[in-house]
Amino acid sequence: MKALHELRSMPSRSWLGVSFDVAKIRQDFPILEQRVHGKPLVYLDNAATTQKPQAVIDAIQRYYSQENSNIHRGVHFLSERATEVYEGARLKAQRFLNASSTRETIFVRGTTEGINLVAQSYGRTFLKDGDEIIITAMEHHSNIVPWQILCEQVGARLQVVPINHDGELLLDEYRRLLNERTKLVSVAHVSNALGTINPVKQIIEMAHSYNVPVLVDGAQAAPHMKVDVQELDCDFYVFSGHKLYGPTGIGVLYGKEALLEAMPPYQGGGDMISLVTFEKTHYNILPFKFEAGTPHIAGGIGLGVAIDYLSRVGLEAAGAYEQELLAHATRSLCAIDRLRVIGTAKQKASVLSFVLEGVHPHDIGTILDREGIAIRAGHHCAMPVMQRFGVPATARASFAFYNTKEDVDALVQAMDKVIEVFG
Repeated sequence: MKALHELRSMPSRSWLGVSFDVAKIRQDFPILEQRVHGKPLVYLDNAATTQKPQAVIDAIQRYYSQENSNIHRGVHFLSERATEVYEGARLKAQRFLNASSTRETIFVRGTTEGINLVAQSYGRTFLKDGDEIIITAMEHHSNIVPWQILCEQVGARLQVVPINHDGELLLDEYRRLLNERTKLVSVAHVSNALGTINPVKQIIEMAHSYNVPVLVDGAQAAPHMKVDVQELDCDFYVFSGHKLYGPTGIGVLYGKEALLEAMPPYQGGGDMISLVTFEKTHYNILPFKFEAGTPHIAGGIGLGVAIDYLSRVGLEAAGAYEQELLAHATRSLCAIDRLRVIGTAKQKASVLSFVLEGVHPHDIGTILDREGIAIRAGHHCAMPVMQRFGVPATARASFAFYNTKEDVDALVQAMDKVIEVFG
């Protein structure tokens, strides 16, 4: 491979053209100060989950120490206070997505539950034997398995849009699959395994020409780019809080109000009802119809604070900075002999998957861990992607706006250690 000093001397506009105070931002994330195996932590597993700023940690602690109470049902001070903060977080989520109203903004446990909700509520109500659902060959398992379950339940068929060797969708094949039997399209905005940014607006327009609703899996997109559900005109959009610098166990499902009104509840229990008798139950209004039981109150509040934090950082500036990190990492890793990047789409988010000839990704991940570097190694819950590229797994480095050029250089230097060990 090229000497590291040569790579560092390569011209790059990233450290000249983007003004971004990473050192100041890193001070907001206490976990980044620790050492792992005696080395400074280099956290490059952000596609799996992001680290949390102190503001989010403080909000969760404040809820449990000062506001802890169940919401919506109490008339006492703590309940009213917790309800106000929790519903304030819903308003922030609505504005974050530019949904028309909070009625279209449903709190779920995360992207996976949001997709399952649509599959079981919308799918089982409106799909029947012989209908078709279109997904793509780059989907996360959570955007495959729920539709397979639905197909088994109602007799529908799953159709898959293939991808090329760069990891881009073949839109001509998508156009060919669309027909009068198509009743739903579900597609990732950004691939978690390849980093590909899909042309979802075009995909939605093509589906709508057949009056087919579209769900967009935004788990990997929402943390990196501005999402406007009205501008996209998607019918459903889902994302997870823990990938957005918020807590685990919380996420958001956006749905067009008319569709949500037509869908039956996903689960039954408290708070999703307005009247219960032994003869009949009347369901609550949106969004509460889909939020049975005591929710993850602290998680919702923490997600609201995470959205505030992202707004202060600025998604556009953060996204531009992450693109520069990705470019630097791609140049540097591609200079390594026998290393191959998996996923070379023209439009990518800050995900870099790769394989090294003769070395299993799990071994790469283990050696990097001893150097204090956290990456992901495996199939990334996207086994069909691995099959498409003929690999059992990949090593994946994924970047956030608190990562640095030095983090990337540490990754490259640690790959020298991998090569030294395995030859």
